[in-house]
Amino acid sequence: MRAERVFAYGAAAGLLGDLLLGDPRRGHPVAAFGRAAGAVERVLWRDDRAWGVLHTAVCAGGAMAAAALAARAVRPSPAASVALTGGVTWAVVGGTSLAQEARTIGRALEAGDVEAARARLPHLCGRDPQALDADGIARAVVESVAENTSDAVVGALVWGAVAGVPGLAGFRAVNTLDAMVGHRSPRYRRYGWASARLDDVAGWPGARLTAALAAVAGGDPRGAVRAWRADAHRHPSPNAGPVEASFAGALGVRLGGTLSYGGRVEHRPVLNGAAGRAVEVGDIERAVRLSQRVGVLALGVCAGARLLLGRRRGTRGRTS
Repeated sequence: MRAERVFAYGAAAGLLGDLLLGDPRRGHPVAAFGRAAGAVERVLWRDDRAWGVLHTAVCAGGAMAAAALAARAVRPSPAASVALTGGVTWAVVGGTSLAQEARTIGRALEAGDVEAARARLPHLCGRDPQALDADGIARAVVESVAENTSDAVVGALVWGAVAGVPGLAGFRAVNTLDAMVGHRSPRYRRYGWASARLDDVAGWPGARLTAALAAVAGGDPRGAVRAWRADAHRHPSPNAGPVEASFAGALGVRLGGTLSYGGRVEHRPVLNGAAGRAVEVGDIERAVRLSQRVGVLALGVCAGARLLLGRRRGTRGRTS
């Protein structure tokens, strides 16, 4: 079986597995990688960019190397190759857990239990929940759903289509490292620089594909494209900007504005401010459904692109 079919079948199986099973409660491979990366950090940490570069290379490079060795070991068996691709896809995507966490918070807000929603919010994003009222929590959830659609689903599929199992594992490793050390705290301002910049590079294509598919799958394609073009560049993140702006336009809401991380208040530009309304609790479910549609479309685009590229290569090989 050709590599492009292995990816298409395996990625589809992996997304189906995520839909049916979600993330394992124990023994998650990404959590195991996080523990290993933490152990490496304890050995290597210095307040220096060069040591951070080494940390990123060891962790991300190690994950990709292990994935490449596993893929090579099963290559003689098409069934094993599809199973490995499916297993790794299931391990690295997180669309179902994303939807579950968002809906849990949404149900708490619908019931008027703001304290329960605040208690649950840290499972989804790093905002300071005590600084948020019900509407602020709802906006934080919608923004997190948008950003994580790219980080937890589409970006992995893009790199899986490009580089197979090593691409899937490498993208998740880079994204996890950014979450661990890529923030601008005194400890990680220098040490986490390499992980943060690599995550920006790795996330670039997935973020643009997510924004484009949100425009296609949302209720207001023109509004999504308009918000993307007008406001994405104003966001401090080069990848969250297009995704959140497109989601804002597609849903007809305003995102961005004042928020708080770790006691630090940030005043971010408002996305889709001219045409959107304030986020309401019901928009959480709308955002989740949009995210799910984007994930399905991303699978089709990535698998289709990989199959088409493989077919062209096969045609060139027969004619040369």
